[in-house]
Amino acid sequence: MVANLIDEDPEQAYAYSRIALRLASRVAAVREAAGFAAYATQKYAEALAEFRAARRMTGSVELWPVMADCERGLGRPERAMAMAGEPEVQKLDKAGQVEMRLVAAGARRDMGQIDAAIVTLQSPELASSSIQPWTARLRYAYADALLAAGREAEAREWFGKALEADKDGATDASDRLAELDGVEFVDAIDTDEAIDKGDTDDADDDDDASGDVEGDKSE
Repeated sequence: MVANLIDEDPEQAYAYSRIALRLASRVAAVREAAGFAAYATQKYAEALAEFRAARRMTGSVELWPVMADCERGLGRPERAMAMAGEPEVQKLDKAGQVEMRLVAAGARRDMGQIDAAIVTLQSPELASSSIQPWTARLRYAYADALLAAGREAEAREWFGKALEADKDGATDASDRLAELDGVEFVDAIDTDEAIDKGDTDDADDDDDASGDVEGDKSE
């Protein structure tokens, strides 16, 4: 249930995770699920505690990047950066290493080190033309960092590259591109309502005018 609900209703997923913890707190998968549910609801201290428990039970390092991101969420980017330099990172698979790079770049930005964040994201994975599950998010993060540094032309190029790789709509790269191009989207529903209101107002004006004419005739 946590897995089914976490994207659409994280609060409900969190509620289910608390029930699971009461029933099976010694199961690593339960502690991990509880961690992700807490993370999705921005309860970072609780999430970090659950991830640490799951890691102790399994000995796996795969949760290392999200643990570091919890440190960011708790306002401790320095700890996240320290974790990025630990030996555990070398034990991560490629996806985990890219995720750790994203977290480290985010920590740099938290500390106001925009240029360092840009350098952190520059990697073989970013330069590769191969599309991987992490490609869109990595390119998007790079574009966003470039924009924060005032490098708008480069940012636009990389938002475009992110959009090319984003087949599942994981980012809002298309919206960011439109924003840079000065394109404004109008909600069709609001537009229709405005037109309908305008038609109603015109009809009321016509009725008023008709009433005035009839009044003149009666006089």
